[in-house]
Amino acid sequence: MEPEQIKVDITMDEMNRAGEIISRIRNYYVSKMVGQEQLGVSLLVSMIANGHILLESVPGLAKTTAAKVVTEAVNGQFSRIQCTPDLLPSDIIGTQTFNMTTNTFETKLGPVYANFVLLDEVNRSSAKTQSAMLEAMQEKSTSIGGRTYKLPDVFIVVATQNPIEQEGTYVLSEAQLDRFLLKEVITYPTVDQEVEILNRVEAEIFNAASAVATLDDVVFLQNLCKKIYVAPTIKKYIVDVVQASRDVEKVIPPDLASYVAMGASTRAAIAFMEVAKAVALISGRAYCTPDDVKALRYEVLRHRIMLNFAAVADGVKEEKIIDAIFGAVPTP
Repeated sequence: MEPEQIKVDITMDEMNRAGEIISRIRNYYVSKMVGQEQLGVSLLVSMIANGHILLESVPGLAKTTAAKVVTEAVNGQFSRIQCTPDLLPSDIIGTQTFNMTTNTFETKLGPVYANFVLLDEVNRSSAKTQSAMLEAMQEKSTSIGGRTYKLPDVFIVVATQNPIEQEGTYVLSEAQLDRFLLKEVITYPTVDQEVEILNRVEAEIFNAASAVATLDDVVFLQNLCKKIYVAPTIKKYIVDVVQASRDVEKVIPPDLASYVAMGASTRAAIAFMEVAKAVALISGRAYCTPDDVKALRYEVLRHRIMLNFAAVADGVKEEKIIDAIFGAVPTP
């Protein structure tokens, strides 16, 4: 697809600076992480788009490490919240305490006030506590004692969940899931990668940490990402994909359509556009192509398309439905 003849409000110097920042962050990630390349791309896209990401895998696959690495790369503030059934909303956003000395109430801000917030095993917290994050994730602010507190300009929630364990867990609601820009499913490393991990642990390579960018650089990338041009045909393509997920019986084979209980919301279309812009910027372009939309199609849609019990029984995954939808919708 050739870019349309339009005036792009991005200079070559800005694109060059963005490319240098992105390159430094990606190289830092590779130096600290073994494998998990797709996870690195998803975290970078989330950072550039200033969106939240849900990581799903069994324990021990470096989800926490990856979040820390990205935080270290840009010299951001990292906060880790271990979710448990008895975790209270005030444990996350903060609360008011009474100071006996001054005879006044003082506000104690919670760990959510950081640039990168790791919600470890988010599905272990109760629905009441999960809902406490909704305002923070959507409005980028919280309310304590009737007063609103703004969160940092760079605010990204990295939530993790274990898909295997069901005891003592609370399934995330559709409203909560929809607020995550991306959902990344992490798989086991290869034999060679796992050997390299052992070598690095033994040599204590993971211990050294030094930033390669700043939060100002991240803000620069976020502002530049907003200027990436999205042609009307690309927007129509995004909308066609999202609309198709709601009317699957009209676009994909009936045997697959029968597995879909609910399609994607309008927030999915917004996510596709924001992600496509970030992917274009990472690729060094000031405009989006259809391939930018397709690049993270699983990550954008897998938590927004709800399948029924028949799909679970037959072992049908969201990715198969997503591929069928993209195969049926004409590419501009």
